[in-house]
Amino acid sequence: MRRSSNGRAVPLQGTDGGSIPSGGAINRVMKKLSVFLNHPQCSVQSAHGIIRALSDDWEIDCIERHHLRDSILKKYEVLAVPGGLGDSDTWHNIMEPFKDTVLNFLARNKKYLGICMGAYWAGSYYLNALQGVEPVQYIKRPRSEIKRSFGTVAEIDWLGETESMYFYDGCTFEDQGGDYNIVARYANKDPAAIIQNNIGLIGPHPESDIYWYAKGYLKPHWHEYRHHLLLRNFVQQLVKN
Repeated sequence: MRRSSNGRAVPLQGTDGGSIPSGGAINRVMKKLSVFLNHPQCSVQSAHGIIRALSDDWEIDCIERHHLRDSILKKYEVLAVPGGLGDSDTWHNIMEPFKDTVLNFLARNKKYLGICMGAYWAGSYYLNALQGVEPVQYIKRPRSEIKRSFGTVAEIDWLGETESMYFYDGCTFEDQGGDYNIVARYANKDPAAIIQNNIGLIGPHPESDIYWYAKGYLKPHWHEYRHHLLLRNFVQQLVKN
């Protein structure tokens, strides 16, 4: 991320020199969004993608564990928790001591955006912030077309349009009688992105950048930042919810 002379976050350029679609006004006061960074579990790569996708709409700060305090979080409208590498034990070392702080943040009508790892962390084993819906591994679901954990793409129906979206052992959302909006679905019709009250969760990676697609089998699926616009619209919907 780089910043303009007045301190506002401005879009980053990728390795191809391109930029994502811009529709934001230049001279307006932006609300603040925080991106939680704890590499590799909440990775630099995923955080960078979130910043690039959302910087037209938000003033963005990266925060770490020591920033997870009520006095700091209160100035942000959204806490974004990105994806990365880790397992279920990761939570206990990273964010469990700050669980009440994050729940207090949500109780003040602030918003939580979780992608992949961040989406898992909204579930009952971690924040326990959801009602009647549970993040579970997509690769273990019936009729899942992806059966193992590796970097690939998943066919996603996002608001009626089919997208090949970057995927690395992301979650789906098992219905347990809850009330929530489904924004996107996997090929087997399981939810891939949902919004429930102040929480927006995404299993695959719409924030992915061009260098994520360096491997030959992924190159044909590069989305040319179209998925960044989907993420941007998703966050706009979350904030209005």
